[in-house]
Amino acid sequence: MKLNYLLAAAMFAALPACKEKHETPNVKEKIDDALDRRPNEKLKDAGEDIKDAGKDLGHDLKRTGKEIKDDVKDATR
Repeated sequence: MKLNYLLAAAMFAALPACKEKHETPNVKEKIDDALDRRPNEKLKDAGEDIKDAGKDLGHDLKRTGKEIKDDVKDATR
């Protein structure tokens, strides 16, 4: 029984070490982005702008839908 607890503790201790290895390329990508050193920088920036515009459009549509819903409720009272 003690062996099971020891193995479980060893597994939980090893998990954070594995996670840190996967974050390293992401950090490098962010640094290169901030310094405009990424390959195809203009293309990647354009893609990010499109993604941001899509998010903004989604938020605007959601807000407009809520306003219409509220207007319909007020009109039917």
